[in-house]
Amino acid sequence: MGIAISKKHGKATKRNRIKRLVRAAFSATCPILEKSYSMIVLPKVADEYSYTAFEKCLTSCFKKVNACEK
Repeated sequence: MGIAISKKHGKATKRNRIKRLVRAAFSATCPILEKSYSMIVLPKVADEYSYTAFEKCLTSCFKKVNACEK
């Protein structure tokens, strides 16, 4: 998994926090995937970022990917 965070998201500390949240959410939801994939995550610019929001988004994306493969 690759994470791309632009400078539009804020200063380095904020960008690093976003990366940590995305990595944690990915490691929690990764077992949902049935195969191995290469992916790039590009979060949208927002006022606040939360672990639960990233986890929910990744879960829905992974379920769609698994449904397409069947």
